[in-house]
Formats: sequence, structure tokens, C-alpha cells
Amino acid sequence: MDVFDAIHGRFSADTVSSEPIPKPQIERLLAAAVQAPNHYRVRPWRFFVLTGAGRNRLGSIMAKSFLRRNPEVPPEGLEKIRSLPLRAPVVIAVAVDPPAEPKVIATENICAAAAACQNLLLAAHAEGLRAKWRTGEWARDSLVKEFFSLSPEHTIISFLYLGRAVDPDALPPMRPSYEDRTVWIE
Repeated sequence: MDVFDAIHGRFSADTVSSEPIPKPQIERLLAAAVQAPNHYRVRPWRFFVLTGAGRNRLGSIMAKSFLRRNPEVPPEGLEKIRSLPLRAPVVIAVAVDPPAEPKVIATENICAAAAACQNLLLAAHAEGLRAKWRTGEWARDSLVKEFFSLSPEHTIISFLYLGRAVDPDALPPMRPSYEDRTVWIE
């Protein structure tokens, strides 16, 4: 697939099939992700691939955290939270290491990991998969970070939901042009 076709054809899919994705295909996506540029070659990204029961375990942590903050939540509300990671057969949580040396800047690490996420999303599209990048409160949640054995200083920047297309003929939505966000300085 041409890179421009991948960029313009990729879009966030709200719904994907529950059909599993083979591990070698996920590994190809991760191999594409780590081709992202990163200053000082520190490789600041951490990938946590959740499939099968791993998604259930994350859902239980999310529900536990939500219950701590919302003790009056009804059981059906808690079950909705618990099922969040089950929206796709693969969820890849992407975290960023804090800088380990003074010359490394946190923003550069975050940008590098975000570029890795974009590489992964484009590779998934090229493989005929659909994906959605989510963050939300779970990216900042201390119990979720503990679940992944991350320190409070780590930053979770995404939960990438991956699956096969429910509607393979769906077209990407129209996106705004770059023109109103661009200044040419000559």
C-alpha cells in the first residue's frame, strides 16, 4: 500500500470484529512502530499487548479503580467499565519512559512514542485491520499504571484497539484541510 493511501485511508473505527489477530501479525505492527524517530535513540516506548484474558484482567482493574472513585456506581455501570477493553480482540497500551538522563526531554520521548503509535496505526491499516486510539482517564489512572508495572512518572499515551473491519468498505470521514492551520514563511 502506498504511504499516502495509508495516511489518507486510515481512520478510527468505533467497531471491530471479535476475530482474533494472529501473534505474527501483531509482531509486524510492533516492528513497524519501533521504526519511529526518537531523539538520542532512547527507545522511550513500552508496549503492553492485551489479548484474551489479559483484556479481562485490565477491565477488572479499571472497574476496581472506578468503584474506588464512585462507590455508589450500580452493578451495571461497573460491568460497563469492566467491558471496555473487550471492544477489540487486541488492545495495545503504549507508555512512555520518563527521561533517564538530563539531556533527554520528556516531550521528545512522548512525541517519539506518539510517532510509534502512528506507525502502528498505519501498518494496521496496510494490513487490512481497523484501529482506534483511545486515552481518557485510564491513561492517568494509578491502578492501571500499577497493573502494567509502571511508575507514577511513566505516561500512558494510548490504548490502541485493533481488530478486523466489520464493514471493510467503509470510507474515511472527510477531514479538514491543512490550509487554515498553515503559515508559509518565505
